[in-house]
Parts: sequence; C-alpha cells; structure tokens
Amino acid sequence: MAFDFQNILATHVPETIRVTPEKKGKYDFAVAYPDPVSLPHAEILECLKEALAESGSELAVYPHPQGNTPLRQYVAEKIGRDRDIQVTENDIILGNGSGQSIDMICAVLLNPGDVVITDSFVYGGTLNTLRRHLTDIRGVASDENGMDPEVLDKEIEKAIRAGLKPKFVYLIPTFQNPQGWTIPESRRKQILAVTQKYGVPILEDDCYADNRYDGELPTSIVNLDDTNSVMYVGSFSKTIAPGMSLGYMTAPQLILDRVMGVKSGRVSEFTAMAVEKYARKYLDAHIEEINNIQRTKRDAMLSALGENFGTGAKWSDPDGGLYIWVKLKEGSDMVALNKRSVEEIDVGFHPGINYSPDGTSGKDHIRLCFGYNKPDEITEGISRLANFLSKEGALDS
Repeated sequence: MAFDFQNILATHVPETIRVTPEKKGKYDFAVAYPDPVSLPHAEILECLKEALAESGSELAVYPHPQGNTPLRQYVAEKIGRDRDIQVTENDIILGNGSGQSIDMICAVLLNPGDVVITDSFVYGGTLNTLRRHLTDIRGVASDENGMDPEVLDKEIEKAIRAGLKPKFVYLIPTFQNPQGWTIPESRRKQILAVTQKYGVPILEDDCYADNRYDGELPTSIVNLDDTNSVMYVGSFSKTIAPGMSLGYMTAPQLILDRVMGVKSGRVSEFTAMAVEKYARKYLDAHIEEINNIQRTKRDAMLSALGENFGTGAKWSDPDGGLYIWVKLKEGSDMVALNKRSVEEIDVGFHPGINYSPDGTSGKDHIRLCFGYNKPDEITEGISRLANFLSKEGALDS
C-alpha cells in the first residue's frame, strides 16, 4: 500500500496543486518580461569572465550570509544616489529577487490572522506570499495618484477597533503593478502621516523605479520617513533579466537581524559576481537603452488601445514600468475569456482577479504588459484583442 502523505501535511499550507504553465500567446501581454532583444548577453559574459579572473577562487568558500559584499556595496551606493536612501552595505541583504525579501519580512512579522493593508489591486506574487502566511489582506481603493489616504485612515482605524492593528501597509508606489500609477511626493507624505499616526510601518516595494519613461521620479518613501518605520525592497529583474533572480532589501536594524534568522540558503555568488561587475560598468547605460525601447512599446500600446478600443474601455497611462490597467464593460468576465483569447487569437493577458486581495474582484479588468513584443506586434495584438472582446460583449458601446 502506498504511503499517504495527506494525513501529515502542515495545516497552515494552502491547498494547491501543480499546474502546467499555460500556453503563451504570440502576442504575450500577460507576463511582465523586459525587452528580450536588448538583454545584454555579451556584456554579462564579459563581466563574468572578469569577475572569475579576479576572484573566482572565492567560489570555493561560502559567501557572506547577507550576500556578495561588493554587490551590497554597489546597491547601497545606487539607492543612495537614485532613491535618497543613505545606508551602507551592512544594511543590505541580498535575496533571490525581491520576492524572497518580501517573504522574509512576512516571516518575521506575521502571525496567522494578522492584518496587512494593500492596494485594492496589487502584485499577485506578494498576495500569494501573504496568503501563504495566512494573512488577513485588506485592500484600499486607489485613484490615478495611488492609495487614498482617507480610505487608508478609515481602514486602519477599523482594524484597530476590532483589535487587529495592521502589521504593515504594502505599497508599490512607483509604476505600480498592475495599475501603473505613481504616487506623487505630496501623497506619499499624506500616506506616511496616516501610518505614523497609528504606528503602522510600510513595506515599500520599489522594484520598477528604474523604468521611468516620462516625468520626474518622486523620492522614496524611506527618504520621507523620519520615524524609521519603512522597510524597502528592490530588484535587478526588470533592469538586467528576471532569470538573474537577484533582489535586495534594507530595513530598520531589528528587522534585518530577525530576517537573517529566517533567511533560507544563500544568493548565488556566481550570479552576484557577474551582476556587480556588470552593474558598475554598464547598468546605467543599459537602463537608458531599455527605457527608450520600452517607452516606444508603451506608446505603441497606448496608441493601439485608443485606435481599437476607443470609448469602449478605460485604461491607465503610466509614466514607467511595464503595465497598463484596463477597465472593461462592467459585469464582463475576463477570467472566462482569458484562455479562449490565447487559443483563438493568440493574445495573452491577465484577468484582474489575479491582483485582487479578495480573489474575486476585478473580473472586468485586465492587465496588459508591453515589454515583450515588438511595436508592430503590439499594434496587431491589441487589434485582435479589441475585435475579440467586442464580439464577446466586453466593450462598452
């Protein structure tokens, strides 16, 4: 008789099954890939060779527990220069993308049933992490300038009255995923005033800040905070490559100390050595290059939406990032149309419920990513999508 593992499963692990990756559409607006053509293969290889020649023997020993020291030094310099965050390499912990950093912060702060506040639609990867920690996730409405401070105030007050003071507010304040907006500095200050009023910290996920195409980049929330209440994560995934799987975090000292107690495994020293060399020699120029490319792609998608969707839908107009958030006809079900879109017209998108804290809202929304396809493919794909949605009655007349 085969052994039955069902009876010994941990009770706190969500019930899931392995799923086969869905078919990818030729016009792939579903996943937030950066531009594939501009991936700097030759430069990364060059920098890896340099790093191995200089310090390859260090691969024979385990790296610093917080991650490669030269790369942590670079990250501290970069966020000091670009995000007005003044820390040293000792205040940086590397992770496997920003997702590991978020998971470690959740591990040291959250007990089952704890409240965390997010936007009413926010990055699904973080929602999944919060769910795995059995979190009570509460979404707060946003407008074109981000989370509404007044609604946030009421939501925190409501939770406190019920004896459930939120553990933190999770924000992607710059080129938010999936909604695309950026919180201006004035509202960042308003949100901080609310969280400081109630003594609730903020987790600032700033992994898209380098992908700015227009306008001025507001300073980080960390820089605006005078109470040491903001934790910060970032990533190289959208500036070098997702496959490099490198991110970083900084936070108040107590959080960093506790995070090291739950950190599982080490970041690849092999990858970190290559990224550090590459970042110092090429990253700034590469960011400028990819931003020019992705600006053109964003403009192509916005133009195609205007030409093909007309007044039948509403969508965001982001200054950066990789996402356009589309509101379709009220009552339409984009979950039901998602698979058919790939199969029938070769166009992929993500339905809005993927980004909903309650897992049910947003069926009449979709997230479109413009990083992967070429501009002419974006134009063709949006045309196909518009025709498909029109036939299915998902566009307002």
